[in-house]
Amino acid sequence: MRLFGTNGIREVVGEKLTAPFVTRIAGAIGAQFPVGAPIAVGRDGRTSSPAFSNIVAATLVLGGHRVLDLGVLPTPAVQYLVPRVGAQLGVIVTASHNPPEFNGLKCIAADGLEVERSVEAAIEAATEQGEAAAVPYTRVGTVHAVKDGAHRYVEGILGQVDAERVRQRMLTVVLDCGNGASVTTSPDLLRRLGCRVVTLNGHLDGTFPGHPSEPTEANTRDAQRAVPAVGADLGIVHDGDADRAVFVDHTGRYVPGEEMLALLARQAVQRAGGGVVVSPVSASQSLADAIAPVGGTVFYTRVGSPAVTHAMVDQKAVFGGEENGGIITPRFQFARDGAMTAASVLELLAVTGRPLADLLADLPRYALVKERIACRTDLRGQVVAAVGAEFERAGFRVVTIDGVKAFRDGGWILLRPSGTEPLLRLFAEAKDLATARRFAEEGLTAVRSALTAAGAAP
Repeated sequence: MRLFGTNGIREVVGEKLTAPFVTRIAGAIGAQFPVGAPIAVGRDGRTSSPAFSNIVAATLVLGGHRVLDLGVLPTPAVQYLVPRVGAQLGVIVTASHNPPEFNGLKCIAADGLEVERSVEAAIEAATEQGEAAAVPYTRVGTVHAVKDGAHRYVEGILGQVDAERVRQRMLTVVLDCGNGASVTTSPDLLRRLGCRVVTLNGHLDGTFPGHPSEPTEANTRDAQRAVPAVGADLGIVHDGDADRAVFVDHTGRYVPGEEMLALLARQAVQRAGGGVVVSPVSASQSLADAIAPVGGTVFYTRVGSPAVTHAMVDQKAVFGGEENGGIITPRFQFARDGAMTAASVLELLAVTGRPLADLLADLPRYALVKERIACRTDLRGQVVAAVGAEFERAGFRVVTIDGVKAFRDGGWILLRPSGTEPLLRLFAEAKDLATARRFAEEGLTAVRSALTAAGAAP
């Protein structure tokens, strides 16, 4: 039984994700620990999150455990707090950037990192076997509400940047919380950094009425219009659980995630005097090009923050992240952290005295095209393998760190299965947009052919 994807369990509420299903998983989680273990539980702002959070907490308490209820917080805030409240595990009820009909569970180890795959496998096996801790009434656990979690998290971030330097700049920021968990922390953080904050979608609403939760270019139009309209220095947009942040420069231009990754990686490598940066195989060539002149090298992993963070620990990396806005600043914590990323960018603007657009103009530029193709979960591996074989027949150099990546003259194509949805994700990169689009269309043609051969023509 495989329940965990690249970043936790995510399912549609009322279909697979039901009260009995979550109870079984929570029971299996509790069975991994001795009776009395402290386990932290946090959640995002989805409509079903309070109920599922209560189910998880109640199941753990009835298994004899001490639950530390963190309430509504961004995922990275929960990761920050787990080791600081002495929990042996953290459980987050969240579906991150997925549409509102989804929810899920994510497990955090005692050190604040996402749990290893072996832990997920043990929970899956226990779920399948129906394992659950059971104690008599004399050993039922307790729930303790942790009420200062947001404050402690914000204080932690402020301690990592030159807050006074940022305050002196008196920056104006458009902050789009996306009706997600960042409403509990990011507005406070920016105001304490002396920013004039113009907030969009700043109330918690699990239906995401402002725009869909994933902070793509199309979903950040409001911020793109608002930034020049109010004369802001930049815009910041979070996803539903605020482990990501994407940016809009002062002109209203949406900044692709690969550009921010390269910019912040270069800064981190310069600060460290060289070092390793970890990123998935989907990373743009601009990352390697940006950090090489200042002594940086890239170590590539599978897609997904657990793969990146654990590799960062192993490689003693100075920086890491993904091109989707998920930036990891190891001097703070080994977690994708939208608020820490926002503070880092504000510090960079304050220290350099330059607008974001100017800083980005110094970077090597590539064009990256992203596509998604619906594909049944049981067919994804077959389709990826067929496309990989087609790439090899065409004479391309192929790597299979995650899915299949084909290098060709002037760029590359990557096809991989989504770890959270019944999709295939295709990336194509080249020096110019026309070539990148041509590569993407060639990749899509290969995918359509493979789907037809598998009896699932798109």
